[in-house]
Amino acid sequence: MPELPEVEVTRRSFAERIRGARVLSAAMGKPLRWPLGIEPGMLAGRTVREVGRRGKYLLLWMDEGVLLIHLGMSGSLNFSSQLPPLGAHDHFDLVTSAGTLRLHDPRRFGAVVWAESEHADPARKLLAGLGMEPLGEDFDAARFHAGLKLRRAPIKQVLLAGDVVVGVGNIYASEVLFLAGIRPTVRASRLSRIRTDRLHAAIREVLARAVERGGSTLRDFSNAFGETGHFQLEAAVYGRAAQPCGRCGTPIRLIRQGQRSTFFCPECQA
Repeated sequence: MPELPEVEVTRRSFAERIRGARVLSAAMGKPLRWPLGIEPGMLAGRTVREVGRRGKYLLLWMDEGVLLIHLGMSGSLNFSSQLPPLGAHDHFDLVTSAGTLRLHDPRRFGAVVWAESEHADPARKLLAGLGMEPLGEDFDAARFHAGLKLRRAPIKQVLLAGDVVVGVGNIYASEVLFLAGIRPTVRASRLSRIRTDRLHAAIREVLARAVERGGSTLRDFSNAFGETGHFQLEAAVYGRAAQPCGRCGTPIRLIRQGQRSTFFCPECQA
């Protein structure tokens, strides 16, 4: 599943190319998770001003309105001036003067949604419950600590929920907790300010490094130009069950939390 680093990598791969481009046409394939909310033909003539991101949503701000794109569980975007006709798993084309932006999603859990602004429905409803951006200036350590103090669930589950901080998905939650030396089963409200500060720094470090490495490609993720990520090759614990910890040599453990795989070192993480 594409997580925040993969979405940010995707954004960076085409944002500059599509900025200022004029929309020539748009086409929908099979229905996605939510309706587009506008007739595709009505997008023609608009200009793409900027490409942003909020959590796992890409936001294409135009001179009129905003287009929200979510990659779902298996989606990816392609951007090219030469794409073949829409295939069975291609569900949205935005044809612009700079090239075509295409959503490819075999499982169809992705979404393309139109709103008059990010503060108008349906964008407002989709974005309202998101926590702080971990790579942004508003990711405040004191607010992070205060948010965790209100949560009695295990810290890994709280990170995945996304209402305190967004984008720390399953792969990266295991990695940041290892770097911070925190066991994934510890109740979030029990973390001291010192340990929370370590976790805050680890989130920034791991996600920034993942973006630099192009994200993680476990199955079929690639950016808008077909380039795969490499972060998974340097993961400290994720996907390394029973292998020795790189710090202490203790075998990495695998447990299930909320039907998701969690990897940790029982010696380094207390």
